[in-house]
Amino acid sequence: MKFIADLHIHSHYSRATSRSLDPENLSVWAQKKGIKVIGTGDITHPGWIAELREKLVPEETGLFKLKPDLQNAVDSILPSSCLNPPRFLLSGEISCIYKKNGKTRKTHHLILMPDMDSALKFNERLGRIGNISSDGRPILGLDSRDLLEITLEVSDRAFFVPAHVWTPWFSVFGSKSGFDTLEECFEDLAGHIYALETGLSSDPPMNRHLSGLDRYLLISNSDAHSPNKLGREANIFDTVLEYDRIIQAMKDGQGFIGTIEFFPEEGKYHLDGHRKCQVRLQPKDTSEHKGICPVCGKPLTIGVLNRIFELSDREKPLLSKDFISLIPLPEVLSELLDCGPATKKVISLYEDLISGLGPELKILMDISLGDISAAAGPLFAEAIDRMRRKKVLCEEGYDGEYGNIRLFEKSERLMNKRQDASFTWE
Repeated sequence: MKFIADLHIHSHYSRATSRSLDPENLSVWAQKKGIKVIGTGDITHPGWIAELREKLVPEETGLFKLKPDLQNAVDSILPSSCLNPPRFLLSGEISCIYKKNGKTRKTHHLILMPDMDSALKFNERLGRIGNISSDGRPILGLDSRDLLEITLEVSDRAFFVPAHVWTPWFSVFGSKSGFDTLEECFEDLAGHIYALETGLSSDPPMNRHLSGLDRYLLISNSDAHSPNKLGREANIFDTVLEYDRIIQAMKDGQGFIGTIEFFPEEGKYHLDGHRKCQVRLQPKDTSEHKGICPVCGKPLTIGVLNRIFELSDREKPLLSKDFISLIPLPEVLSELLDCGPATKKVISLYEDLISGLGPELKILMDISLGDISAAAGPLFAEAIDRMRRKKVLCEEGYDGEYGNIRLFEKSERLMNKRQDASFTWE
């Protein structure tokens, strides 16, 4: 069975997240996006795990679904074109801050669990170490290697993934607090790592410049802080819809088709820079300035592209799985309509499109350009075609500032707007 899975998200118990991040809204947006398996996120938070136990019931081995009355209520507000109730997989992110080899390390890790009993046992172990109630993504003074050991002791079916591995401040390879190798981070347990999460600011070709990562599967997830951000990055599987089969696919690559990616230039740590001074630099320019902001004289935040160049040992990437780079549908509509992605105009057209054509990811990846043109006009079809061919215009993200990916020059958009009367401009 071919399906899309987004395994790293958050709940309303995490800081700086939407209050609407509950199981019901996750089901709504998973179906709007076309996602079959959603990570629950935040399984270490007592309040969230209690809510999950109240609202979910076991389905396929190791997966869960909304209780029937809740699912029926969700489905009643969705277009029939999107109806495909998702499954939930128990997951959570842990932030480890600790000293190792003379440096302060700050790493984030994604943990997947096969059942509620294992999740509760995991929480009991972590609760002895630190406060797991203050945030859906708890901060623990725990060595990454020791967190991995605890995970394996709790369940031999658990799965441990270093999260967004290149993010400067909080990742295993991050320029500010990370390591140069996984072996330095995980020591004798490094062999229990099978997959790495690329993060929004990198994509598979960037990662595959490092021969040291050849043995690891690259996965991608949204790290969503609101339901409508689900699926901005995700994974494509072709396997039985069971926890163990999903995990095995990430261990041996069999049944793992590839990933759905952000254009990495849109990620907020792609290039180097200093946001306060509006300084954005390519790696070669950073080197010329010796890592110092040319405006204020403070250290630059070294981005993902530079850090990968620093550790890479290949000129050409060696790809092992497919990937597709997408722009979220609201952003495409925002550019065409020349208004914000959260405006009523964009939201209304978004709902019309998924009602007529099906889920967002299906529109972006699969539906023929002819059908897209018939539904929304040739300009929208041209936008989707350009995105699929990666014919995009990039203003790269840096130092916590998201980049901007466009499909048309401003002059093109104005000309097309006058010519394409079939698109709903008003």
